Amino acid sequence: MSKYSIDPNGYYGEFGGAFVPEILRKNVVELKENYLQIIENEEFKKDFQKLLKDYVGRPTPLYFAKRLSEKYGTNIFLKREDLCHTGAHKLNNALGQILLARKLGKTRIVAETGAGQHGVATATVCALMNMECVVYMGETDVKRQFLNVQRMRMLGAKVVPVMSGNRTLKDGTNEAIRDWCCNPKNTHYIIGSVVGPDPYPDMVARFQSVISEEIKYQLQEQTGRNYPDKLLACIGGGSNAAGTFYHYIDDERVKFYAAEAAGLGLDDPEKSAATIHLGKKGVLHGSLSLVMMTDDGQIVEPYSISAGLDYPGVGPMHAFFAKCGRTKVLAVTDAEAMQAAMELTKLEGIIPAIESAHALAMLPKINFVKDENVVITVSGRGDKDMNTYVKYFNMEE
Repeated sequence: MSKYSIDPNGYYGEFGGAFVPEILRKNVVELKENYLQIIENEEFKKDFQKLLKDYVGRPTPLYFAKRLSEKYGTNIFLKREDLCHTGAHKLNNALGQILLARKLGKTRIVAETGAGQHGVATATVCALMNMECVVYMGETDVKRQFLNVQRMRMLGAKVVPVMSGNRTLKDGTNEAIRDWCCNPKNTHYIIGSVVGPDPYPDMVARFQSVISEEIKYQLQEQTGRNYPDKLLACIGGGSNAAGTFYHYIDDERVKFYAAEAAGLGLDDPEKSAATIHLGKKGVLHGSLSLVMMTDDGQIVEPYSISAGLDYPGVGPMHAFFAKCGRTKVLAVTDAEAMQAAMELTKLEGIIPAIESAHALAMLPKINFVKDENVVITVSGRGDKDMNTYVKYFNMEE
């Protein structure tokens, strides 16, 4: 086991674990005892790989961004997760988890969503597998991501607006956990990120590891070398980054960079979502990690223009990687992210999700060498964010 791996107790260094209500203990233990055996079964792998290929549309391209590369003086490749069916990387994990849920005999699915992409992915796989689906989404996000709400409803999911807190991702997660507590026998909770009680962080990372698995052979084909010098991704909970980093975790030739949402800046925690910069060690949604909270342990309501990054915690793997220096975490403001989105759109004809734009916004903050190979994961496409872009850049006319 490497120094960066999850340990048998579900911890990455000092972060992780399973802190759940007693009523959910049986479900979490059942998952912990069975998930590896199930997902490493040859029949499961065959079914999963076939769906990734024929349904999701994998492998997603690794695109050499010529004009972006010229601007920053290095070789920049974009891992195009925005070209997955449903428009983001989230479908990789949702498919894996619903196949797992069926093996465990579950008949009902609950999920949380912020930007809506995980909700859409979950609603999609539930339609595919003919399973009941309930998605909890903060009312603030329901309004700013209404296109995805309409998609979920068309797919047959029940979308429940959550009115507590600041009505965003944290609050949707709270309600999904409450539902799971009320329906532990027949329900599986498809968590969309590398957060939650063990074994979710490791399980989600494994399902998303297809991203770095493909990067390895795609780089080999294009450059003659199967590893990049730098990997860049955004983190809220952190599933796309976990998948991007997964097969390079022990290869320290590869430098990891993660962008977290600084919102309006780092000066006021209530106007930011930069958990690693501003958080303290604490338990949120079933795991011990870094959490944005007051001195007396109350959760600070985060803010970001991105509906998928305004989470007051971060996956325990990312907290550990940041603390031990494996990942360099950069805080990206709303303004920097929006400018980066416009830059990619103008230079490469690709409109990214605002989440992905945070990763792109790290480019001016990093010193690159001329012949380095840099891979940035574009985790989702910008369709869902068009209203926000139009308002921000005053494009109504």
